Amino acid sequence: MHNLKAPVPLKFNSYLPSLAPRSKNAHKGDFGKILIIGGYAGFPGAVRLAGEAALRSGAGIVTIATHSSHAHYLQASRPELIVHGVDSAAALTSHLYNATVIAIGPGLGQDKWSKELLQETLQVKDKPIVFDADVLNLMAKNNYPCEKHHLYTPHPGEAARLLQCKIEDIEANRLKALAKLTEKYAGIMVLKGSGSLIGQQQNPTFICQNGNPGMATAGMGDVLTGIIAALIGQKIPLLKAACLGVLVHALAGDKAALEGERGLIASDIFPYLKTILNPK
Repeated sequence: MHNLKAPVPLKFNSYLPSLAPRSKNAHKGDFGKILIIGGYAGFPGAVRLAGEAALRSGAGIVTIATHSSHAHYLQASRPELIVHGVDSAAALTSHLYNATVIAIGPGLGQDKWSKELLQETLQVKDKPIVFDADVLNLMAKNNYPCEKHHLYTPHPGEAARLLQCKIEDIEANRLKALAKLTEKYAGIMVLKGSGSLIGQQQNPTFICQNGNPGMATAGMGDVLTGIIAALIGQKIPLLKAACLGVLVHALAGDKAALEGERGLIASDIFPYLKTILNPK
């Protein structure tokens, strides 16, 4: 089992080498082709937030694969996003092939369409995949393959379903819960919440001591998914990208909360991502 030693606090200065200035000859292909899959019919908000978060975090190209009923809305609301309506698993295949990083789950739902898109995504064996939100609930009900290049971002409720226990069990000993999650699932695990934990078997566990209660609001997890996917796309190793993504997300939330925690919404942190990710 993953060790239960005290987790290592995340320190921003440790990640400065990963945020060095870009080459003058860089082009958008150098910074990742991110594919974000989600947005069941009538639920475009989550995947929209994840997509913009990826753009704001430095991704070169961000493509959204979503339900065709609202693809036009997403394209109009953020023209920098490439949006495709996808009504079947077969329609998703070419987008999976073209991506360098995949994230699936925000607003995906848990119906037949959702399951088919997840099953098609799991056919990809050679690319990093971030699993969030509804995908985690689907995984809790089915035996899907787990790979070392997979990254999972459950909140306590999703973690409880993955481990078939109660939320109270997760919160009573979050470090032990993370150990069980990393034992059951082969990849990197981000256990969200107050003091988010990041871990992977045979590696140290990390803890984020930043963030605030104002961030306990709908859409914050979707933003985190986009941030992490973007950092992976910029060739930052998976575990380091997970740690940096969690930290940047929390630091941006703290800056947004300077105006007050109550009423903070997920998109409020967007203006701060650029500043944090471009340290002087």
